[in-house]
Amino acid sequence: MNAPLLEVDNLVKIYRQGRLARRETFRLQAHFTIDEPRIVCIMGPNGSGKTTLFELIAGSNRPTAGSVRCAGTDIHRIRYRERDRLAIHYHQSYQVRRFERTVPSLFLSPSPCDYPLVHLFDEPQFNPQDGYIGFMLEFFRKLRREDRLVFVCLHPNEPFHLEILREICEQFIFVQRNQPLLHAASYAELVAETPVRQYLGDLIDDRAVADAP
Repeated sequence: MNAPLLEVDNLVKIYRQGRLARRETFRLQAHFTIDEPRIVCIMGPNGSGKTTLFELIAGSNRPTAGSVRCAGTDIHRIRYRERDRLAIHYHQSYQVRRFERTVPSLFLSPSPCDYPLVHLFDEPQFNPQDGYIGFMLEFFRKLRREDRLVFVCLHPNEPFHLEILREICEQFIFVQRNQPLLHAASYAELVAETPVRQYLGDLIDDRAVADAP
């Protein structure tokens, strides 16, 4: 049996402040499995941990606890320069994020893949005036057709952002600061959640929700 494309196993990231009395200031908890290729929406308020989640999945940020496995391989045990062959994080301008190296690559394993299985798009810039939206949506779909897992993280501030997510995403994850993730199998299920409705406010068009698959 093939391993799931992505396993986020009891993942925890904690940040603390203070020299003597170390006070917890941030906690992200995530536990989910995605077996097959799909396009997944990641959404949540600023500071909730969306980018941190992407960094953990891509292996550029060390978890406090738990693990991330791409097709059965623990990405945090792969050589740094080869981690983007498993999961690649595009941050806004599509530059790959990289963090400090804490373990010499000599003690890490080579990547079993030559091309990323997981693609994480962190707040891509969609401009409705330049025709770029159609290009990007087709690129996301192309990756999915090639058996890749695609995450699209948006901070919606225009109704068309929700239209994009409703059109292309097959699964939805809402990130809340210091709380477990909310998972939804459809757009309608997502916006039925109270924290999501509070976050999106007037951007939600209930008529569009009724028509959503």
